[in-house]
Amino acid sequence: MELDDEVCLCFHVTKRKVLSYLRIEKPQRAAQLSECYGAGTGCGWCRKYLKHLFESGRAQAIDRVNDVSADDYASARRQYIADGKGTPPGGN
Repeated sequence: MELDDEVCLCFHVTKRKVLSYLRIEKPQRAAQLSECYGAGTGCGWCRKYLKHLFESGRAQAIDRVNDVSADDYASARRQYIADGKGTPPGGN
């Protein structure tokens, strides 16, 4: 994923916003990333990725985050929704 790709597809929160939030706010728990424009509070798809970013940030290994492409990420999220595992707000 590139910095301007959306991590939270429900609330259009980019990877750049999350990484900036991690750097500036220094949250103590991954759940606090919800304070970053509501990330992770919609369908739930991005929570695993947000936790990964949080843990990488705590280990100061952000540059080494093993990413997927934005297209693969969005495609997997569509399948997640289709499988009934989450309901995006407003039908996103």
